[in-house]
Amino acid sequence: MLNINEILETVQMIQDECLDIRTTTMGISLIDCADSDIDRSCRKVYDKITRLAEKLVATGEGIERKYGIPIINKRVAVTPIAMLAGVSGGDPVKYAHTLQKAADTIGVNFIGGYGALMHKGATRAEETLLDSMPEPFSKTARLCGSVN
Repeated sequence: MLNINEILETVQMIQDECLDIRTTTMGISLIDCADSDIDRSCRKVYDKITRLAEKLVATGEGIERKYGIPIINKRVAVTPIAMLAGVSGGDPVKYAHTLQKAADTIGVNFIGGYGALMHKGATRAEETLLDSMPEPFSKTARLCGSVN
C-alpha cells in the first residue's frame, strides 16, 4: 500500500522533474497481410492497423488523465515490411505510404516497421527496401524504420 510520502514524491517528480512516459507502443504482426498482389497487401495492412489500433490514442489519453502523467508519444510498431515485400514484390514505397496513411487515420505520433532484418544476409526484397528508404522518409511525417 502506498504511503503519503510515496504519493508526494510522485507528485514532485511530475511537477518539478517533468516525469513523463516517453512512449507507449502497440505491436502489430502483419504476417497475415502478405499477398502476392502488393495493392491487396497494402489494403490488408491499412485495414488491420486501423482496426486494431483505432483506440490506441484515446486509451493513452485516458491513462494520462487517470494518472496525471503525460504520455509523450503514442506509437505503432509492425512486422518489418521487407517480409511482406518479399511476398508481393513491387515497389516497397507503397507500403510506406500505406503505413503513413494508417498512422494519420489513427492519430499516432509514429509508426515503425519500414525496415528489414538483414543480419544474416539480404534478400532481393530487403535490398530493394533498403535502397528505397530515402524517398519515403523524406515524404512522410510519422514513418520510422530500421535495418538490422
